[in-house]
This record gives sequence, structure tokens and C-alpha cells, in this order.
Amino acid sequence: MSLLKINDLKCHYLTDIDTVKAVDGISFEIEEGEILGVVGESGSGKTTVALGIMGLLPENTAIYGEILYRGELISSLPEAGMDKLRWKDIAIVFQNGLEVMNPVMKVGIQVTEPMIRHLGLSPESARSKCADLFRTVGLDPKWMDSYPHQLSGGMRQRVLLAMALSCDPKLLILDEVTSALDAFTRKEIRDLLVDLQKKNGYTMLMISHDITFVSSVASRIVVMYSGRVVETGPVRDILVSPRHPYTRGLVHSTPDIFVYKDLWGIPGDIPAGDGFKGCPFSPRCTQKIEICSKASPVLTPIGGGREIACHRGGIAGLLEAKNLNFRYRLPDGEYLQAVDNVSLEVREGEVLAIVGQTGSGKSTLAHILANVIKPECGEVFFMDGNVSKENYGNRFSGIQIVFQDPFSSTSSRFTVLDAIKEPLYINKIGSNGDRLQMVKNALELVRLPTTDNFLGKYCGELSGGQRQRVALARAMVMEPKLLIADEITSALDVSTSANVLRLLKGLQNRRGFAMIYISHDLSLTLKIADRIAVMNSGKIVEVGNSHDVMLSPSDEYTKRLVGSRIGLCCHTH
Repeated sequence: MSLLKINDLKCHYLTDIDTVKAVDGISFEIEEGEILGVVGESGSGKTTVALGIMGLLPENTAIYGEILYRGELISSLPEAGMDKLRWKDIAIVFQNGLEVMNPVMKVGIQVTEPMIRHLGLSPESARSKCADLFRTVGLDPKWMDSYPHQLSGGMRQRVLLAMALSCDPKLLILDEVTSALDAFTRKEIRDLLVDLQKKNGYTMLMISHDITFVSSVASRIVVMYSGRVVETGPVRDILVSPRHPYTRGLVHSTPDIFVYKDLWGIPGDIPAGDGFKGCPFSPRCTQKIEICSKASPVLTPIGGGREIACHRGGIAGLLEAKNLNFRYRLPDGEYLQAVDNVSLEVREGEVLAIVGQTGSGKSTLAHILANVIKPECGEVFFMDGNVSKENYGNRFSGIQIVFQDPFSSTSSRFTVLDAIKEPLYINKIGSNGDRLQMVKNALELVRLPTTDNFLGKYCGELSGGQRQRVALARAMVMEPKLLIADEITSALDVSTSANVLRLLKGLQNRRGFAMIYISHDLSLTLKIADRIAVMNSGKIVEVGNSHDVMLSPSDEYTKRLVGSRIGLCCHTH
């Protein structure tokens, strides 16, 4: 039997203006001795869950559903009944010691108070136990006679932890216990919690927006968004292979997980009020479909101890290549195997980098995926359609490719307007007035001028960086669902390359399209890629999360590729 079980819990704050659905129908359970992490952005309802379990929600809260402790319903207990459970059975450690603690009472007295009240200890016995608790949490007992303001943030957090442990509870709720602490103190608190759990077998509910901290302690994670659970599962599975678009956004926003990558948060904000219908994440989601704005998804088991709430079953596949082969005929009649039985998958909204030496087959593969050339055998599917049979490059929400050399891919005889407008004209999209506005919108996206003077410039008058941005605008004007960027910075200087790359990743983050980034520069790909596929002699020899490929490559060629980086910052890897 679970120690704590929550069934369809709803906590709605009633105000004069509207109803705030802080928690809106969540269910989970904690086994005895387990550490369960609850993560999510600020405002997702994590602290409300903790207060609901403790029976500490304000009077203007409407509470529905069930909270069971050891099979006993506690959510409907009167205050006197909950008071018997607090501290002895369930205790909480709050996130801000200075606000929670009484500023005019010495911390030792505050820690002994629950023991005197709930355990019936004498003041002398309680003080003796308090000294032991201070030692347990790494504090010298001399600090018992200090006031809260005389302690550092880390020390106050340890005092609150000692207070929570004072009555030897079975369930310990930790609410953002490290949010305001420095990295060193944070690790000390983490080590202390792990040690306490090992020695005493505490069951812990760990609430935090810091997914790194939670994952270092918990065995299982619950991901909350806008008062609902969107995904649950074992810690490693959630971090390595998040299945919900929101979870992926959280993981990719965490610097301790993607140590080489630039930080890009999830665009948009959590919806407020009670007027929203459908999936609450849909306004920020890159793969939403019609039903997402009409109905809320149900949390559904998907195997392996995981659950997900998504109408599309989680992050959906966008492009799938199966057994692709392509050969070039050489002047002497021999054949060069450029692509050799390659299979890969690209999911909605992700950035897949394909890296390898010059001549490894990367650009040929890119051209096959974009349907620029046909494979000798194998198939490419895009949104369940066959790329070779459909013109996905000729429509909105299709596939677009930006080629390696901007001087060859855009005609010097075209004006900027003509170059960007051409795909709209060829595919008979919009009127002349509509096309002009679409071109200006695309130029704004790539941060180029929209004046008549610039539109009338010939591409041959532009710098390399400007010309590559025009090529990017030409692709973006078709609003692609998948963008293939083939060595787009290789012909540019380092400063221009950095600007173009950051612009490209910013566009991808805001617009939500998936991207295949082709490059021989591993350092560059690490800045933007979610996953990396390593290509050698026409074959993909390794695929994995970018940090895994970088820090622990498994293939010998990948190891050589990682070791070939040069520079003062590279010699330790």
C-alpha cells in the first residue's frame, strides 16, 4: 500500500475577480521509502499541492478530490485531526527560512516547540534532542541561541530541516529547499538529504523548479504544468528521453544537463484564470493540432513506468528516413557510396545535427531528405507522406533547405525582393501585395532592413552574412515545419557565423520548427543541437543526445572526431 496517494486533487483559489485553478485534477502516489520529485515552472501548482497535503491552504480555496495517507482519507479531516498528523507523520520544509521563521524567537526554541507539543517532551529533553538534530543536519548546537537573521541562508535551511525532522515524521515534504542557495551549500543540502534517506528511510516529496537538483536525489519525477501532471516516469528516462514537449523544454533549459548548449527557455507563459479550454500547454506547443485547443488530454500509461498527457502521445515524429542509399558515378566508371543504408528520425520541434568530416556524405543525405535528389533505394516519410511523391518544398509547413554557399544559392542578378519572393511566385502563393508583405515579414525575422532601397539591392551587392540571411529569409517565407541547414556558416567569418547561428536558433525556438543542421564543426553543433548523428563514409555510426555524444562517445570514429577539436579549451576533453 502506498504511503501517500492523491486522487484527482483540485485546489481552486476563489477571488472576487475570477477562479485560479492552481491544481486542476492531479493524481500520483508515493511508496514508503521512495523519493518522488515534482518539477515545473513557477506557477505550475507545486507548492499548492504541498500545502494541500499539509492542510494549510487558505480559507478561500475550494478543494476537491482525495488525499490518502496510509489508506486513510485526510483531505476531509477537521483541523484538529490534521494537527495530530502534522510533524509526527507528515512534515514540511519551506523554501524561505527568513519568511517562515519567527524573527523574534531564537531558532532553538522554534525547533523544540513541535517536540514539546506533539511528543510531550519536557523543555530540557526537547532542547537536548534539538542539539542532536542540529548535529545531524550539520550545525553546531551553539547556533540554537541565535535569531534567524543571524544565520546564513544555508544555515536557516538546515534549521528548518531540523524542525521538520524533530518529531521523526514518515513523510517529509521539501518545498524549493535549495532555490536561494549557492552551489556549494546546495550540494551540501543534497548530500545531507541523501544521507538522511539512506540512514532513516524517510519517504520524501521533493518539490522544485530545479530539475537538476531533483534528479540527483529522486528516483521518480512528476512534471506539472498549469496545475496538471503532464508526464511522470523514472528520473533517467525523463532526462534522457522526455516525451512531453513541455518536459523537453524544461530539460533543454537546464544548464547542468546541456553543459555546452546556449540557453533558450520555452517561449510564452503559463495561462492564467479559468477561461482556458483544452490542453493548457497548447499556446506554447510546437506540435499542437485542432483537438489540443478543445479538450484536455488525459494522463495515460505508455509503458516502462511512464505516463504522459498529450493528444499526440508525446513528442511526435516529423520525418523518418529508412535505409537510404546513394552512389556517385566517378569519371573512371567506379562508384562512390555517398550514403550507405542510412536510417534516422527527426521529431517535432527538435534540432538534429549531422556531423562528420568533409566527404562523409552529409550534404548528399541532406539533399535526399529535402527531395533535391532521389535515393537509389530507401524512403523518406514526412508527416506520414512519402517525400518523393509529394512536393513538400512547394507548400507552407513543408521542408525547406538552406544551402552551403550563399553566393551560389542566390542569383547575383536577383534583387533581394526577387530572391525571397521567387518561391511564392513559382508556387502561385498570394497576390503581389501579399507576397511583398510576406517578404518583409521574412526579412524582419532574419533582422534585415525592409526598406525599398534594400529590397531593390542586387544580391551581388550584399556581404556574405547578409546574403546568407537572404537565403534563410527565402526559406522562412514558406513557413517550414522542417528546415535543413547545410553548412550554412562554413563560408562566413567567425563573428558573422556566430550571429547567423544565433539568429537561426532564435528563430527555431520562437517559431517551433524542427531543424536538421549539417556541419563538420562539432563545437558549433554543440551550441544548438538537441541530438547529434555522427556520419562517416556514408554511414551514421552514432546517434545520441548532444552532451552524451560529446562527453561519452561510444564509436571509435566519434572519439577521434571529439578529440580532433583544437584550442586551449579543448585539451581537457
